[in-house]
Amino acid sequence: MSTEPWYKEIMKIRKATKDDVQHIVAMLADDELGSKREDYRLPLPSSYNNAFQNIDMDPNQELMVVENKQGEVIGTMQLSFIQYLTYQGGIRAQIEAVRIRKDARGSGLGTQMFEWAISRAKEKGAHVLQLTTDKKRPDALRFYENLGFTASHEGMKMHF
Repeated sequence: MSTEPWYKEIMKIRKATKDDVQHIVAMLADDELGSKREDYRLPLPSSYNNAFQNIDMDPNQELMVVENKQGEVIGTMQLSFIQYLTYQGGIRAQIEAVRIRKDARGSGLGTQMFEWAISRAKEKGAHVLQLTTDKKRPDALRFYENLGFTASHEGMKMHF
């Protein structure tokens, strides 16, 4: 029996590199909402590589990718660790930009990614893992609820 964590036997999750940015942006742009806000073309606009550099340099940000057995990037997510004073100086983990390549959806990969993220948040000492999702994504809402997330707060945004 292997002593490796279960997720290492099923998939490879690793920190994203600059070479992964185009694959990540392709997944971000590959749905109804993302296609309206992302600018996926090659070469990528420099704003994506600039953002990647900022994320990569920040020790509180973990931009991750998931590879299949062939070494192709088929999933991505970003974990942010936010230190704050409430909860006695607690750490809040925020998960963002979870995407799975279309041909890998429905395989259980999303559940595995979230189980990894939950484990990572606990490992970093977070007391809560939170996320936001667009109300126009009812399938995503059901998925998150099935994982044990609850709609405990009403989120608000102000776009500039």
